[in-house]
Amino acid sequence: MILGPRVLRPSDRGAVTISLAILFPTVLFIVLMVVQASLWWYASQAAVAAAREGVEAGRVRGATLADGDARVGEFLGRFDNLARPVRVSHDGSDADSVEYVVEVRTQSVLPFVDGRTIVRTARAPRERFTAPGGTP
Repeated sequence: MILGPRVLRPSDRGAVTISLAILFPTVLFIVLMVVQASLWWYASQAAVAAAREGVEAGRVRGATLADGDARVGEFLGRFDNLARPVRVSHDGSDADSVEYVVEVRTQSVLPFVDGRTIVRTARAPRERFTAPGGTP
C-alpha cells in the first residue's frame, strides 16, 4: 500500500517547534543540575583530601602545623576555581593529635546559584616513638 504525502492541517503547523521550545530549557536545566551536583561532589572530595594531606604533613615527628598549612595550600592551589579555599584551620590540634578543618567554595554553573561552601575535617594522632615495653 502506497500512501501519499501527509497533509498537515493548518492548526498543526509549528507544533513541534513549540514543543521543543518548551522542552529544551527543561532538559538543559536538568543537565546543568547534574553538572552542578558533580562540581559539589568534586569540591567535597578535594576538601577532604586537602584536610588529610595537612594532617599527614603535620603529624610526622618533628613537623609543625605550618608544614601542614603549606601542604594544604599547595594541594588546594591545584584546583583553581573548582574548589576555592575559604578557610583552613588547625585549631583542634593539640600535643597528641592533629586536626585540620578545610572550608572551600565550589564553582557554580547555574545562574542565580552561588557557589556552595563545603567544610571537611580530618584528624589523626601525632607520631611518637615509644621504648620497648610501651612507655613513651
